[in-house]
Amino acid sequence: MSRDEQLKIRWDQLVDILSKRFADGEMLDLDAIIYLIGVQELGKFKRKFKKDDKINLMHIAICRLLEPYGYYEFDYFDEDGWPHYMVKEELPPLKAGEQSVLMKGAIVDYFLEKGLIS
Repeated sequence: MSRDEQLKIRWDQLVDILSKRFADGEMLDLDAIIYLIGVQELGKFKRKFKKDDKINLMHIAICRLLEPYGYYEFDYFDEDGWPHYMVKEELPPLKAGEQSVLMKGAIVDYFLEKGLIS
């Protein structure tokens, strides 16, 4: 099985699991899953977030997801407990489809590491 086929199978499995847990079976999209990862990484689950916070949560998630690829490195937690990352290497210019594949692969890797999927 090719890497692309395996990624699609794992991605579909992951979307199904997360959608059942967090969206009453309505299918979550890529942005919603990135947001969930941001909340997970922040660790403040019972809190209501403002619009700016939601954008920051997605940024946290993207940094965390791309950290193993060498693009970001965790730097510190601020006084409010928000993680901060520094850029180690600029992302190469990617087309929309390439960005989607990169993020889906990083998300699958994240949840493999967390043991949610295999």
